[in-house]
Amino acid sequence: MSKVFKHSLSINDRQTMVDITHIIKEDLKASDIKEGIMVVYCPHTTAGITINENADPDVVRDMIYGFEKVYPTVDKNYKHFEGNSHSHMKATTIGASQSLIINDGKIILGRWQGIYFCEFDGPRNRDFYVKIIEG
Repeated sequence: MSKVFKHSLSINDRQTMVDITHIIKEDLKASDIKEGIMVVYCPHTTAGITINENADPDVVRDMIYGFEKVYPTVDKNYKHFEGNSHSHMKATTIGASQSLIINDGKIILGRWQGIYFCEFDGPRNRDFYVKIIEG
């Protein structure tokens, strides 16, 4: 048995990380699957999915700051005509998906971990998918 959930986000910031952990936990609850694997997937080339600390909001701020230092928004050497090369590089570094283990009806996450949708080319309306596979 498996289930797929589609979610939409309206993101107002240029670059941000949105904690989607609560959405994913609701999907698991709705699925009635107690054991298996969950994949959270982002179908966009300038956004991604990551797992990181969700206890201190400064972690998100610091991550965006760090990515900006490595891949600055403005660089005269970028050639991509849309002007968003930095967001493609940031999204590639983060990755398009995360896999999670489901055990006894719960997602296995560390004490301080949360699941984030990472936007690097906003504001945008975005989608992400959650696939839950029993087994």
